[in-house]
Amino acid sequence: MQLLLQQTLNGLALGSAYALFAMSFGLVYATMGVLSVAHGAIATWGALAALYVTNEFGVPTVVSVLAGVFFAALLSVSVDQIAFQPLRKRNNSLGYIITSIGVWICLISVGETVTHNAPQTFPPDFISVGKINISSIYVSAPQVWLFIMGLMVLVVLHMSITRTKFGASVRAVGFSAKFSSISGVNARLIAIWTAAIAGATAGLVGVIGGSAFDNVSMALGEGLLLKGFAAVVIGGFGDVRGTYIGGMLIGLTEVLGSQYISSSFKDAISFGLLLVFLVFRPSGIFKEIKFGAAR
Repeated sequence: MQLLLQQTLNGLALGSAYALFAMSFGLVYATMGVLSVAHGAIATWGALAALYVTNEFGVPTVVSVLAGVFFAALLSVSVDQIAFQPLRKRNNSLGYIITSIGVWICLISVGETVTHNAPQTFPPDFISVGKINISSIYVSAPQVWLFIMGLMVLVVLHMSITRTKFGASVRAVGFSAKFSSISGVNARLIAIWTAAIAGATAGLVGVIGGSAFDNVSMALGEGLLLKGFAAVVIGGFGDVRGTYIGGMLIGLTEVLGSQYISSSFKDAISFGLLLVFLVFRPSGIFKEIKFGAAR
């Protein structure tokens, strides 16, 4: 029983990482129609920025996390405006995919050069506040914070999208940038803010996840990208509630499957869950909400 509880908590922490990333990834797609495979690399670059600030300046953890989040947000906006903004005027869906792959390759190549293609790690006590240790049950501080931040981001994003003027503008631009402009919405500014929010969220999970998994490398972002995409499909594009649940389901099935079936099949189990949803509920848990694409 204790083993089951321990692995369930581990699964919830891992699922929170997937859910956090998936919410940011899905937000970009639902709003701007960009299925950006470069988003995983942005998460890793956020972690690398936080690690650099920590090692070079010895600043407090909060400052390092904020530095990573800010850098990822800035990188996300830069990628969006340099690579994707020109394509919106041409309404070229294929161009989004090709450009996204190109940006992904560039970010990975530069990242591998900077890190000498070797995994980096945060100091052992980088995040030390919040760990849980009861009897034989142990949950590290980064795992606790992944869960807390996942819930916080879920609530903030859902309320912002559904209950605020900014959220209404995001949905309007997603449906049609041309028509939303008639109502006085600045489509380009909304795209910038959406990219910033998505990048900041990716950077947050990159920093905390890098500390929790004791790994800061390009593989970190690639793992988040694959499982995050699966979570978005399971939850339904455009609804952060479903995306969050999808991420948690993947994390739980991956950890529990590894424990009670075989660690060799953990990816097969996770993507098997994705296949089940594609067959029996292709619209996702909360169904797909089609904002449209910014154009």
